[in-house]
Amino acid sequence: MKGWFGRGKKLPAGDSDLRENIPNHIAIIMDGNGRWATRRGMPRIAGHRAGMNKVREVIRACDELGVRYLTLYAFSTENWKRPRAEVDYLMRLPEEFFRTEINELVERGVQVRFIGDVTQLPTYTRETVTQTQRLTADNSGMVVTFALNYGGRAEVLQAIRHYAGQVEAGMTTWEELTEESLARYLSTFPAPDPDLIIRTSGEQRLSNFLVWQSVYSELWFTEVLWPDFTNTTLYEAIRDYQRRKRRFGGLK
Repeated sequence: MKGWFGRGKKLPAGDSDLRENIPNHIAIIMDGNGRWATRRGMPRIAGHRAGMNKVREVIRACDELGVRYLTLYAFSTENWKRPRAEVDYLMRLPEEFFRTEINELVERGVQVRFIGDVTQLPTYTRETVTQTQRLTADNSGMVVTFALNYGGRAEVLQAIRHYAGQVEAGMTTWEELTEESLARYLSTFPAPDPDLIIRTSGEQRLSNFLVWQSVYSELWFTEVLWPDFTNTTLYEAIRDYQRRKRRFGGLK
């Protein structure tokens, strides 16, 4: 199996202390592609292409830092409301991205997962999802999860339905239901809850992203639009996380 490629790689001068308290799981709401393009007099799809290139850089940076889990909000259940041409382009991006990046992902030992209702995606997008998961399934390095046609409330509802099915089949009971047991039915399982959630573009909300898993996540918002997101921005978010005191409702 391909192992954890990134841990221990040399960081740029002045950033070597970042590994002292690296978030185990970082989740990112990649926002601002359309505004980035509009401000430059370009079509919105140009912003999505620029955003796709940024995904490559962030995966590399997190791998080199030793981040164990990276979850990226790529397409929400609400994004279908966008213009048809834009949605069609967004559905083609995974095919293009993984065609060019799959070799490096395998070499780095990255395991790629997808969460969300992929059954509603176009055939060519579903085929990309299936093939990418198959090619990286045996990798034991960083787990990169793409939330594609994903909604946090829908995920919780689906988990409850699955649990109810187990009750109906006589495999468990409602009395045995706990937060821990229900979490096993979430699409993110067995990944831990995110330690740090980053949102770009100045918006300060989660927008139906990981609504169950985010209850004790540290939130970090930036005015930077996603295509302008750099390693320096990532390091800034991590340094801010490292200065925080995480009490989980208790005292230290």
